[in-house]
Amino acid sequence: MSRGQVHNITGDSFFAWDGAVLVVNILGKPSAAKDAIGKPHGTQLKISVTAKPLNGKATDHMVRFLAPLFGVSVSAIEVVFGRENVNKQVRITAPTKLPAVFTEQGETAPPETC
Repeated sequence: MSRGQVHNITGDSFFAWDGAVLVVNILGKPSAAKDAIGKPHGTQLKISVTAKPLNGKATDHMVRFLAPLFGVSVSAIEVVFGRENVNKQVRITAPTKLPAVFTEQGETAPPETC
C-alpha cells in the first residue's frame, strides 16, 4: 500500500488497518460549534473541530482531540496528507481504544498478521 492511499477488502470504508496502524480518511469541518466525531461520509469520517482553518491549526487541534479518543499520544498520529485541507488522511500507531463509529463498522482490532 502506498502512503497516499487507503485500501481495505470492500473498498468502501473510511478506514483500514496497515498492520498495527489504523489509517483513517477524514472530512474535516473547522470552526464548528464543538469538537466531535461525526458519521462516515462515503469513504471519509466527518470530524468537526472548533479551531479555525489557519495555517493547519485546525488539523493540529484535531490531532490533539483525537489522541485520547484512540488512547495514544499526539505523536502517535501522523497526518499523511491534507494538513491545510478538509480532505485528510491520518495514520494512528497502535491505538488502544476505538470510538464507537469504528465498532459500528464491525472492526475492533487490527487483522491478525501471519
